[in-house]
Amino acid sequence: MAIRLDSIDLKILDAIQRDGRITKLALAEKVGLSPTPCWLRLRKLEKAGIITGYHARVAIRQIAPAATVLMEVTLGSHRQADFDRFEKAVRDIPEIVACWALGGGVDYILKVMTPDIDAYQRLVDALLQREIGIDRYFTYIVTKAVKEDHVLPVAELVGT
Repeated sequence: MAIRLDSIDLKILDAIQRDGRITKLALAEKVGLSPTPCWLRLRKLEKAGIITGYHARVAIRQIAPAATVLMEVTLGSHRQADFDRFEKAVRDIPEIVACWALGGGVDYILKVMTPDIDAYQRLVDALLQREIGIDRYFTYIVTKAVKEDHVLPVAELVGT
């Protein structure tokens, strides 16, 4: 069940997405509250599981070469146990930085980051050898990031 958020909650979410290191005082000023009520709202959002963590965005290509690959995966069988086995396997592989289950003709889209394409192919070979149900896969090499926004339009999504 979705929790009801007011305009102050939405301002808090917007502010901390843009700057996870914002001080309590600066956050309170930004959303128009005194520090204690602002902090209590922030804690409420954390306890409700709406705020799931605070992270840094790392420009990996500044420190090491990296290939980003999107991979479509279709499983050979579609029982719940097959989905569970595949999902458990991909959770344990750090190079798979995102995995989405889909409805439609493809079962999953994975975002994979490796030092180069050869490393990606070795990862795919290892996945296939593990026999986790992959029937077929398609590889899409990212040549340029056009937009990678990590700030969700929360107010627009909740319709306020």
